Amino acid sequence: MTATATDKPKAETTTGKAPANSSSALQSEQGTTTIADIVVQKVAGLAARNVRGVHDLGGGTARAFGAIRDRIPGASASVGQGVSVEVGETQAAVDLEIVVEYGVAIAELAHSIRRNVISAIEQMTGLEVVEVNINVNDVYIPEDDDTPASGATRVQ
Repeated sequence: MTATATDKPKAETTTGKAPANSSSALQSEQGTTTIADIVVQKVAGLAARNVRGVHDLGGGTARAFGAIRDRIPGASASVGQGVSVEVGETQAAVDLEIVVEYGVAIAELAHSIRRNVISAIEQMTGLEVVEVNINVNDVYIPEDDDTPASGATRVQ
C-alpha cells in the first residue's frame, strides 16, 4: 500500500489547527483565547517603530495616504501601516515594510526589529512568532525635508 498525504502527520502551520494535546497559553480546559489579526498587527507596528533607526513603516503609497490622513483634524495615524500579519491559533507570521534612517546598518537594524517584534508579540499575545520578514523600501535623508521647493524662491 502506498502512503498518501493524509497518512502523514500534519505539521502545524500559521493557519492550521493545533493538535489536541498541544500546550498553549491561549488554550486551556476553561476555554480558548482568540487573538485578532489587527491586534498582532498593531503590536508588531509599535514594536518596530520603537527600534532606533526605523524612520517610518509602509510603502510609498501607504505613507502618502498617511500624510494626508495626518492633516485631517481628528484622524489618527494607523499603527498597523506597513505591517501585514498572518495569525493562526498558536502561531503568527509578520511582514514589515520599513523606511530606514540614512547611516544605519540595515542588517543590524533588521536583527533588532526582529528581536523587538518577536518579543513584544510573544509576551503580549502568547502566540509563537514563526517569522518576521522585513522589506526595506526607502532610506530617509533628513536634508530632503529641509530643501525648499524648486520654484519657491524664484518669484516674489
